[in-house]
Amino acid sequence: MEQDQILRNIMERRSIRAYKPDKVPDEMIDKIIEAGLYAPSGMGRQPVIIIAITDKKVRDSLSKMNASIMGTDTDPFYGAPAVLVVLAKKDCPTRIYDGSLCMANMMLEANALGLGSCWIHRAKEEFELEEGKELLRSLGIESEYEGIGNCIIGYPDEEPKAAERKPGRVYKIE
Repeated sequence: MEQDQILRNIMERRSIRAYKPDKVPDEMIDKIIEAGLYAPSGMGRQPVIIIAITDKKVRDSLSKMNASIMGTDTDPFYGAPAVLVVLAKKDCPTRIYDGSLCMANMMLEANALGLGSCWIHRAKEEFELEEGKELLRSLGIESEYEGIGNCIIGYPDEEPKAAERKPGRVYKIE
């Protein structure tokens, strides 16, 4: 991908909050995950793991957990059929930064593939609950991980426009 395409992808990516129910092909999810795994990490530690959830029952359970934390009964995942949960080892001092870079890479790759995405918060709280810890144990994940974010993925059912960029956010020392 040439530089102009990379910048265009960055500029065109939007947070999508309305999704079609269509299943996202596994090959596309795998590409998005790969982009996340290639995100930079402090000292190359690679403390981030990704849990790909496409099973509707598990997805809906995680949605209800997230909604409960938020104090609502609506779907915080906006109908997206796939959720990529990003967690990072609790003992890694750069875990939040590393997980954030992973999330950004995945959202950019989703956009490049014609899919929508959105960062949904409260993953930290989800995986502090017994339900979240049980999900990790069911996958054989024994180490201590902190939830960084939920990257919802799906086919967009909206086309939001970019907000105007605020001026005065760059300072140069020459």
